[in-house]
Amino acid sequence: MKLTLTDEQKQQLERQHRKEKNGKVRDRIKAVLLYSEGWTQEHIAQALRIHETTVWEHLNEYATLKKLTLKSGGSSSKISEEQSLELEKYLEENTCANTNEIIAYVKETYDLTYTQQGMQGWLARHEFSYKKPSGVPAKFDVKRQEEFIETYKKLKEELQENELILFMDSVHPTQATKISYGWIKKKGGKG
Repeated sequence: MKLTLTDEQKQQLERQHRKEKNGKVRDRIKAVLLYSEGWTQEHIAQALRIHETTVWEHLNEYATLKKLTLKSGGSSSKISEEQSLELEKYLEENTCANTNEIIAYVKETYDLTYTQQGMQGWLARHEFSYKKPSGVPAKFDVKRQEEFIETYKKLKEELQENELILFMDSVHPTQATKISYGWIKKKGGKG
């Protein structure tokens, strides 16, 4: 395969390489640039730590389609726009610990079947990420806390010499929520 680049094309690819965040796309660009500079496919594969056939595919796709991205066109979404909005709302109100829960919900609600990879793709496109939420104290009431502090100060001031203030810590069940990971909408995300 012959691949000749003009100086302008090389400069454009160099600029694109500097700006590109995806390492696989950067590898495609490097393969094209190195091949145009006389490197063999074997040496490019060795330098980039990828298979020779992958180098050949990158070069062939660039030579025939000028393709450097990973997108292959994809498929149309199984879920409608209206269903997507409903699912986003559901996920914002209910934290799901894994994609299997979401897949089961979509199957039960919309009778649509998703793979884990397909659902992870949907979640990423709709600005969800798998993370641990921030904990917020339950039933925290600033006014009641301030009232308690004032009452305690007054109690201390009025304490007689032969009186003590004792504190006791009892053991009791807690209703605190255990925070765990789940699919959560990114702040400032779409929708």
